[in-house]
Amino acid sequence: MKIKLFEEDYEKIIAFAKRELPNEACGLIAGTEIFKDGKLIERDIRRVYFLTNEDHSPEHFSMDPQEQLKAVKDMRAGGLKMLGNWHSHPETPSRPSQEDIRLSFDINATYMILSLQDKDSPVLKAFHTDKKNDCYSAEDLEIIR
Repeated sequence: MKIKLFEEDYEKIIAFAKRELPNEACGLIAGTEIFKDGKLIERDIRRVYFLTNEDHSPEHFSMDPQEQLKAVKDMRAGGLKMLGNWHSHPETPSRPSQEDIRLSFDINATYMILSLQDKDSPVLKAFHTDKKNDCYSAEDLEIIR
């Protein structure tokens, strides 16, 4: 499946995550879905939400529940669907950790992870997790310029 993200939103994610260092940053993504022959083939991210990491930790995050609710209300008002979430890894690669997989409760969600391991060359990737089988697979993320 292809995930499309506007470059402007990509840059905002990087800037927010860098401001939150040394802790993980987090947020939600919303947009639209395109189906072909009943199969989901594309997700277009139309809005990125920047939420507070209540854990204030470089190794894990918990999103502020009130901010989540506000974001979901905004999505609904804008006719958008919640597509998943994003968070940063300040010191590790852009791939789900065991904790990320363990906490991925929505089997339909896209999970985006921004690695700031190399602060000058951030890496954003999108994943689908399979908690039942304790694994993940990459999704095709396209930054729209």
